[in-house]
Amino acid sequence: MPESTLPLTGAQYDIAAGEYQATVTELGAGLRSLSLSGEHLTRTYDADELPPAGAGQLLAPWPNRIDHGKYSFGGRSYQLDLSEPAHNNAIHGLTRFATWSVIGRQADQVELGIQLLGRPGYPFCLDLSARYRLSAETGLEVTVTACNAGSRPAPFGTGSHPYLVAGTGSVDSWQLQLPAARWQPADERGIPAGRTEDVAGSQYDFRERRSIGATSLDTAFTGLYTGEDGRAQVRLTGPDAEIALWAGPGYRWLQVFTGDTLGPDTRRRALAVEPMTCPPNAFVTGIDLVTIEPGGSATQQWGIQATKIS
Repeated sequence: MPESTLPLTGAQYDIAAGEYQATVTELGAGLRSLSLSGEHLTRTYDADELPPAGAGQLLAPWPNRIDHGKYSFGGRSYQLDLSEPAHNNAIHGLTRFATWSVIGRQADQVELGIQLLGRPGYPFCLDLSARYRLSAETGLEVTVTACNAGSRPAPFGTGSHPYLVAGTGSVDSWQLQLPAARWQPADERGIPAGRTEDVAGSQYDFRERRSIGATSLDTAFTGLYTGEDGRAQVRLTGPDAEIALWAGPGYRWLQVFTGDTLGPDTRRRALAVEPMTCPPNAFVTGIDLVTIEPGGSATQQWGIQATKIS
């Protein structure tokens, strides 16, 4: 590709600290790659390729799906574009294919921002920022902030879509520890169907570390157990690395996806673990939906730390 040719994901922002390296993209403020000592910890892709299956994308002002893109807020009804036409849903927000601007940049961190102005279906104004910071000791820390720059309260949720890679081959032999007490049944369109259920006695119980095996997951989990620091921590262990993804206060849900519906070259080759502030269809149900008042803000943090296995 000639140097003058602009890649599909725009400018590439490389950051590093110790043995960690990461690349964040101008397109969507996405995490295109994260590695430790040259070994990928997340599914990566080329700069001139759109993020496959949402790999590394930042999701705002909602994560996951909205049923038929219809919701009500503040006594008014709204209709969003159906960005998942195969299932007639609005999916993963409005900013993942937008151009984000650099707010600040250092060797170990980069912060991008975007002003989300009103539009049909979402007539609210948000100033959004995403800071990616690496530490030699603690790995990746991501800080997402939304400020309401408009004149009316705004509904808000956010999530991120990293695919974790703990080695070559299938996820089947990898071991997962997931600190979640409840799982959310969903229909064939990914919309919640009924109340959450206890994971005890089900195929979704990964509270104690065990192999993923043949379990097929595209499932939202909640009832997260947290440590004294308020963080919920997921552990994934494969032949090459043990990866810990943590989600700070405000992230009450985790969507876990084994990639069974992806193409043969990528199916079950990485595990998506997506921290979310609210569940699928939260704009409709109101469950864990954040309302940001004019002049107010909401900030969430999540991150990834890893140890190589010799």
